[in-house]
Formats: sequence, C-alpha cells, structure tokens
Amino acid sequence: MAAPRGPFRYGDRVQLTGPKGRLHTITLRVEGELHTHHGVLRHSELVGLPDGSVVAGSGGHEYLALRPLLRDFVMSMPRGAAIVYPKDAAQIVAQADVFPGAVVVEAGVGSGALALWLLRGVGASGRLISFERREDFAEVARANVETFLGEQPPNWDLVVGDLVAQLAETVPPASVDRVVLDMLAPWECIDVVADALAPGGVVICYVATATQLSRVAEYIRSTGLFTDPEANETMVRGWHVEGLAVRPDHRMVAHTGFLLSARRLAPGAVAPEQKRRASKSSYGDEDVELWTPGALGDREITDKNLRKRVREAQRAAAAARSAADGDEGDGTERID
Repeated sequence: MAAPRGPFRYGDRVQLTGPKGRLHTITLRVEGELHTHHGVLRHSELVGLPDGSVVAGSGGHEYLALRPLLRDFVMSMPRGAAIVYPKDAAQIVAQADVFPGAVVVEAGVGSGALALWLLRGVGASGRLISFERREDFAEVARANVETFLGEQPPNWDLVVGDLVAQLAETVPPASVDRVVLDMLAPWECIDVVADALAPGGVVICYVATATQLSRVAEYIRSTGLFTDPEANETMVRGWHVEGLAVRPDHRMVAHTGFLLSARRLAPGAVAPEQKRRASKSSYGDEDVELWTPGALGDREITDKNLRKRVREAQRAAAAARSAADGDEGDGTERID
C-alpha cells in the first residue's frame, strides 16, 4: 500500500474537493488526466506536492488534494451488499477489542468495508478469516480490499462458503480471539463459534432489527457458554459550527444496526446467575415467523446491478495494480 503520508507519488489515491464541495477520487498515473466540465487536471501536477495542497486545473478551478481516509473510501466504493458504516465499524473494533496479532473471524464479508477496518486492527502480525456465502459478493469485497491496500494482504483469507459448515475445517478449536457476525440469522452460527473461540474471546453480532437482536441474545443465553450479552446502538449527530451559529445539523446518521457482544466462558464454567426482573424471554412459532428473512426485510440486489458493481470493483482493483506496477495505461479519467 502507498505510504499514508509524505509527498504524493504515482500509485497514490487522491481525493480532490472542488469549490462546491464535489469530490473526485483518482489514482495518480503517469500521463494520467482528470477531465471535468471545468477543464483538465494532469496527474503530474500533483506528484511531489504534500498532502493538503491546492491545485488548479486548466480552467482555473481549484481543488484541495488529500489522501482519502478509510471512511471516505468505504462510503464511495462499489457495493455488492450493504456496508457496515464507519460509526459501527469503529464500535465493533472497540467493543470486540480487536488488537494487533489477533486471530479474527468475520461472516459475512459483504462488500469488504468491515474487513478493511479489521485488517487495520489486527496488523501485519494478526490474521483475518472472512466467510461469504455468495461468490459475487466475495468478488466485490476482494476487489475493494485490493483497491485500497494496493494488494491482497497475505494475512487475509476469504472463504466462499458457509461458516457453520466450514469454520471447524478452517481453524483449530479454541484458537480464535474474536468473531464478528454480520448476517441475517447469527444465532445459527453460535454453536460453532463457541467451539472456535478461545476462553475469554469475544463474539459480536451486527443485526438490523429488534427481533433479530432478541433472538440472538436469547440463543446466546440458552447455550450457557457465554457471559450475559450486552446490546447497544450508535447514533452520530453532526454540528454546524460557524461563528456564533452553533447548532445541530438538520440531518443525522441515526439507526443503522444493533451491536450485541458476549465473551466465551472457560470450559465447564458457569456464570453467576444475574438477578433481573421477570420478562417474557420465551417465544413460540408465531414469534419465529417474525424472524423469517421476508419479515425482516431482507432486500436482494438485482443480478444486473450486482454484475455492474463487480465490474466497477474489479476495474478499480486493476487500476490500483497497474499504478503500483508503474503501468502507464491511457491514464484518462472523465467526470461528467
């Protein structure tokens, strides 16, 4: 991956912000050019400049040039499946206590957004194993990770298949430090996750609805293999700050999903009973019906749209490889 600081060089991804706040993200290439309605900006004019420089195109329009942050990249990258938003990814890394050298299992990988955050968390000495049932989603994730990092990280294994069927074949028992489940029915995976987690290891589930949250919490409790699960959600509200005009933004990123986490108990250990008020923790067939994919609002991306996303992600990855290898290509990017 290109250095995250220092002068711009060929192969770097650069985010250009125009006068009206419009963003253009380019990969610097030999003889490369950015074409817009306001003229042409040659990539060579950026090479050698420090991060945070201002450059002008042939039409006189000025652009602020910065290396995109990871949060910028994941919000604009091609998507096969919905991404984990940066606010939730940050909480997952914090609440699961993902540390350098950790062995982390993720399912499903979606478009690869969370995988990028987890790879950064485990560092070069750690290992990330991502499971994805759909090959087309895996292709998008693989291309997105390569686009951002400039390579396929050697400590990342992307397994196309079902976690329940393949986890035991992929990792030894009690060898995993953290497990992140981002799927429709995470309760189906809890038993195999319990076998793979080391004592004290963390499982964290990312779910969209309250009914999913309830079911996975009750299933984790029923196993007797984990601490009592904790649940929360994260809301982020921006603020407008200009002189004495200080007020909350009119729009905010509110609910995107719930996080539920628990820790693996030692073999044979029984957690002390927690006193709580009586509640309706049991459920019947009618309740289970509410947890079906249709009732949960599982939305399918069309095959045509997904094929387009795969092509976009693969083109971006190919451009990143080409730039890193010094291949000139035609280097022209046109923005309508």
